[in-house]
Amino acid sequence: MTDTQWGRKETIVRPPHYPVYSFGAVFVALVVTVLCVYLHLAFVMTLLERYYLSCYAETGFLGTMRQSSEYQLVTVADRQHHARPVTEADVQPGSTPQLIGKPIPLALSPAAHASGIVFLYRGAKVSYMNRPLHDYLRRFVYDGDSLLAIFRIPLWSGLAVFLLQLPFAVRKDVRRLKEMKYGRLLKGPVLVSPTGFNKAIQGDGVGFKTTESKHLMRIPQRAEGQHIEIMGDTGAGKSRLVMQLLVQIKERGHSAIVYDPACEFVQRFYDAGRGDIILNPLDARCRYWGPSEELRRRAEARAIAASLYQPTTDKKGEFFTETPQKIFAHLLTFGPTPQELVEWMANPDEVDRRVQNTEMAMMIAKGAQQQRNGVLASLGLIADSLRMLPRKEKAASHWTATEWADHRTGWIFLTSKPSEREALRPLHSLWIDLLVLRLLNEPKESQRPVWFVLDELASLQRLPQLHTAITENRKAKNPLILGFQGKAQLEMIYGHLAEVMLSQPATKIFLKTTEPKAAEWMSNAIGKVEIERLRETHSTGLRAGNNFSVERQVEPLVLDSEISGLPDRHAFLKLGNHVARFSFAYHDIPATQPAFVPRPLDDDDLTFDPKTLTKKPAKFAVVTATAVPDDNEDEPVETGFSLGD
Repeated sequence: MTDTQWGRKETIVRPPHYPVYSFGAVFVALVVTVLCVYLHLAFVMTLLERYYLSCYAETGFLGTMRQSSEYQLVTVADRQHHARPVTEADVQPGSTPQLIGKPIPLALSPAAHASGIVFLYRGAKVSYMNRPLHDYLRRFVYDGDSLLAIFRIPLWSGLAVFLLQLPFAVRKDVRRLKEMKYGRLLKGPVLVSPTGFNKAIQGDGVGFKTTESKHLMRIPQRAEGQHIEIMGDTGAGKSRLVMQLLVQIKERGHSAIVYDPACEFVQRFYDAGRGDIILNPLDARCRYWGPSEELRRRAEARAIAASLYQPTTDKKGEFFTETPQKIFAHLLTFGPTPQELVEWMANPDEVDRRVQNTEMAMMIAKGAQQQRNGVLASLGLIADSLRMLPRKEKAASHWTATEWADHRTGWIFLTSKPSEREALRPLHSLWIDLLVLRLLNEPKESQRPVWFVLDELASLQRLPQLHTAITENRKAKNPLILGFQGKAQLEMIYGHLAEVMLSQPATKIFLKTTEPKAAEWMSNAIGKVEIERLRETHSTGLRAGNNFSVERQVEPLVLDSEISGLPDRHAFLKLGNHVARFSFAYHDIPATQPAFVPRPLDDDDLTFDPKTLTKKPAKFAVVTATAVPDDNEDEPVETGFSLGD
């Protein structure tokens, strides 16, 4: 037999294939039974019961096979040689020598001497009927107990010891035989059941209700701040898992920022009495918001602009992206409302006046008409989104991410309808970016934790602050729950940065995916294991025999084909080196709120009938006076301040 060094093959002796642990349990039970029988003989049974035990067993056994046998019984007699069978009252511990044969391990008791008994001797061998003699001993020596009844306590003790060992022995034997058949795990993650996961992790944080266990499969509370990732195809069950988490967040009294593109969560969790906010300019419940109200310093305008104007690739330095960012950030410093911003973007002369005497004026110089047109066209790409925002004078209340981050009252729902999602995407991305930026600081004692719940993450445009939130939000105690369908979706938006973002969350939940590369990535994310297998080779000929060797190899714990073939509402949860395979039931939460309450827009009416394509009557417009320049209108100020890099 040779030693193994770092995965090399080694030759070993043939391991036993029988259930060694079960046999060991039987052996231990037998030892305990023998010990209990000895203790019963020594401390429980009387002298006469111990002396006649072999005779009692022999008459009971032989009585079934033959009628009579020869036995020697112990007898007592007085001085007149009146003999009778010995009783329990006649003897005490001691030894009585005999003229012939071994001494009797009994002595006459004082009570026997008092009654005139002086002799204790072993009688001659006499032929007795087995059955009557057995009945006599049972009645007058053993108080009517059978042989099994005499030793019932030792036998039950041994059986109890065996039954106590049996579950552990069988489990170890099954594991051992599986290891011999499939291999022994040396390194890497371990696949466990939900019950095994709870036993190993002993989590005290949020959890998931599974069909395999009556208890929630919980993760540690410290792992919540390291974020949760849920990945799987549409209909696999991502939203159901998110709802389980939202119920627990609500029970804790924490705040949540929920991106709800399908309006599933707002119907079930929106509570106006709690102070919840809906951020959807097309919803009548949406409050007034303007980007200028978010500013606390001029430099923050660039962060807002970076969220609205996204590059077409993951490369930095695109002129027609960064230039509109700089101009838009500069326009915000004048404090306009969203409607004023739209008017300025539609008026190139107004933009020229606002950027006058800054380096941005050269970027849209009239001498470079093609470049100027490209920058101004890119600047106006977000005008449709800003135009949908409620007007300040018509809104019942207002909201800013900066103020909300201080008091953190209620939940925030960012909702949309599929037909309007494209127009709302810049606003939703900006709002999430602003909230991440404002919540990066560690909360005060009076501030509650805030959960970011981003379902269908790929439906948002690139979030510049998302990478910061994933990598740094742990200190701010604001956990993220990210839901998406596949890796390719995020790679299209974030490029190579998507790999880093997907690897950061400590808790990963993988559901069914039919995207081959995504399934392969999931398999790699779950991890690989090093397996040790026993290999047997048979030799024939002059040196016939069996040879056994150990082989070690690395292979994935879960194959990508297993992930692709998962049924709906079945998933793998990975936390550290523990991987739990679980399933969950469909538990619907009744909807108590409308998903969407339409808000009438000023310029949203069509000028024709969509059924007949006939023109509608023109509405009478109110004639207003010609605009007169206001002496208090903002004038460009040459401050020397630049919003450039």
